[in-house]
Amino acid sequence: MSILGRNIAFLSTYPPRECGIATFTQDLVNEIKKIKLINFAGVIAINDHKRYDYDEDVIYEINQFEREDYLKLAEKLNESNIDLLIIEHEYGIFGGESGEYLLDLVDNLSIPFVVTVHTVLLNPNEKQLKILKELGQKSARVITMAKNTIPLLEKIYEIPSHKITFIPHGVPTLPVLPKETLKERYGFKGRRIISTFGLINPGKGIEYGIEAISMVAKKYKDVLYLVLGQTHPNIKRLYGEEYREKLQKMVKDLGVKDNVRFVDKYLTKREILEYLKMSDIYMTPYLNKEQAVSGTLAYAAGLGKIIISTPYMYAEEILGNGRGLLADFRSAKSLAEKIEYVFEHPEARARMESEMKKLGSTMTWNNVAYRYVIMILSVLDVKSREEVVI
Repeated sequence: MSILGRNIAFLSTYPPRECGIATFTQDLVNEIKKIKLINFAGVIAINDHKRYDYDEDVIYEINQFEREDYLKLAEKLNESNIDLLIIEHEYGIFGGESGEYLLDLVDNLSIPFVVTVHTVLLNPNEKQLKILKELGQKSARVITMAKNTIPLLEKIYEIPSHKITFIPHGVPTLPVLPKETLKERYGFKGRRIISTFGLINPGKGIEYGIEAISMVAKKYKDVLYLVLGQTHPNIKRLYGEEYREKLQKMVKDLGVKDNVRFVDKYLTKREILEYLKMSDIYMTPYLNKEQAVSGTLAYAAGLGKIIISTPYMYAEEILGNGRGLLADFRSAKSLAEKIEYVFEHPEARARMESEMKKLGSTMTWNNVAYRYVIMILSVLDVKSREEVVI
């Protein structure tokens, strides 16, 4: 049977569920549909504590906390015309301890599957290790978005190197207005803008960013730090707005109300790109060294922005070779020093922007989707040859 005409489905969170992986999957699906070398069958959407009003891309839904749903899904897929399942993996979007219910699905699945890993832990607990090891053993391919996670996947999770494929995180290419035009439109004319965006939670380290801005503002009174995005739904459900309120109190106590602004909403793709475009610096003061990928940082890289970040795994890779600046973890002083360096060294700034633009051009969603399609065709070709032999 020809591999063209084979049907591909995705298992993932999906908009309107507010989740970075949901947006990632939607962007990838939209570009894969344009290529037309494979048939996109649809998305199996993972619901949390509520049901969502999905578009026609969603062909089936499961409740992440209902173990029986994973067994029913395996049965449904085995009886369907779907030839390959792509699983977007993050421990927190599947049910059971560390998302172990996903293993019920793959243990009972008779069609091949590919796993895209959104988190690769350097020091996994026993359950996390078991889950990713099993997924690696049973999958046809494991996709990682950071090259520096490949040795971890091989050594810690014992995934054979021939199964691991690197494909970068994609970034959108919507046209946006020039930086200064956007600043004027948003009411920020004449301001030096630094931004951080994403679903707000304590792991973002925004308190260090705010403290850094309080230091920089003593010398550069026109600096403005935009904290973009609403509180992560899971954090809000468990703790309310405790973290955001702590940050707002910090702004008041440090006397930087004119230098920090919160944009408390779930941003559209266009809004994200416009805020990034008008930013002079994009900053991720994250606390987790092991973060293997960051969609927010990928977006900034795609726009060729100056990025200052703590040295988590993905940032080290993206900002390497002089493409950006790394600050110490949990150090407002280090962040402030890097911000002032950018303001005071225009030649270095131009050089970093140029290098980042080169990398960013390889990360557009059309390029990324093409690489996924090549990978999918390769997996299906191997499967077809195995079927012929059998």
